[in-house]
Amino acid sequence: MLQPASSSILIVDDNPANLGILVEAFSKAGFQVRVAQDGESAIAQTLYAPPNLILLDVMMPGWSGFETCQYLKANPDTQAIPIIFMTALSDVVDKVQGFQVGGVDYITKPFELEEVLVRVRTHLTVQMLQQQLHQQNEKLQAEICDRIKTEEALRVFLHAVSHDLRNPVVGGLMVLQSLLEEAKTAGGHAQLSQATLQRMIQSWERQLSLINSLLETHQNEIYGVSLALQPVQVPSLVDQLLAEWELRLHRDDAHVHNQIPTDLPPIQGDAHQIWRVFENLFANALRHNPPGLTLTLMAEVLTTEQPPKIRCTIHDDGVGIVPEQQATLFDRYQQGTLARRSVGLGLGLYLCRQIVLAHGGDIGVDSKPGEGTLFWFTLPVAS
Repeated sequence: MLQPASSSILIVDDNPANLGILVEAFSKAGFQVRVAQDGESAIAQTLYAPPNLILLDVMMPGWSGFETCQYLKANPDTQAIPIIFMTALSDVVDKVQGFQVGGVDYITKPFELEEVLVRVRTHLTVQMLQQQLHQQNEKLQAEICDRIKTEEALRVFLHAVSHDLRNPVVGGLMVLQSLLEEAKTAGGHAQLSQATLQRMIQSWERQLSLINSLLETHQNEIYGVSLALQPVQVPSLVDQLLAEWELRLHRDDAHVHNQIPTDLPPIQGDAHQIWRVFENLFANALRHNPPGLTLTLMAEVLTTEQPPKIRCTIHDDGVGIVPEQQATLFDRYQQGTLARRSVGLGLGLYLCRQIVLAHGGDIGVDSKPGEGTLFWFTLPVAS
């Protein structure tokens, strides 16, 4: 049994012979020993220099051991000190009273010294472990408070950022909508302008939605991702996304092989949220690879899944991802180290996981450095 270093024992007994035997035994065992012959002296010593443990006789002149224990347990400065009673009283009532007033153990006289030493060491070890647990709890509480402060500061920051970014986006949308109205009044010869403006409006609306997602990140931690479920045609959704990303893909000299079957059954999901998954995976591939990337899109029905699911994959022929990064890739605020234009907060893949999990699907990555990367996710088929 462990013995805490420099443990001090206060032995309280009005019998000098008992004191002599106990002092000798505990001193040889390496304890620091102090003595008192009555309850009042024991209290005075304990208040002045608290021991690690008290061996307390019950039957003493003046204050009894029970009264002395009650006083010490009522004092916040001494109530944690373990007290072991020593007495010739062997009735169950007396033992129960000893535990009721705060004693941790009970030794009946005449006692065996080895038994007393073992009991003392046991309770000192328990006290030491309780103190360690208390210190760990205090440290944990401090860490929790620090995290709450950090989360609150980040929440305020995200509110400020989303507010500052939302204003110019909303203003730009108003201008585009005004131009669209003018194009409509210009007649048939302005059809191309209307289509271009409509696409620009949709793109800016998505930018506004992404800005709002900064706040959703923390709200999702508490309330979960909000979904407006309906049947969604993945081939049609991907075609629309590729049309909107045409200029971005051209700028990066990226090529897309869209091999998603047109007869794929619809999935049960939120079209807006699923769009975000594809878009974030596209952006991640372009951001972490050099120009000239080739993206291959595929999807298939997993007939072995019950209920059935569709597995979508986005495979690139880029630089790949090292295993250490793959382990934390979907964690919040994680960014790759090879990003060419890393202006995000590391929320993209984290949001992808949150969205896919909210749909009842799963998401993962398969990659080897130098051999490209394949992101996959599953979504339930509409019933």
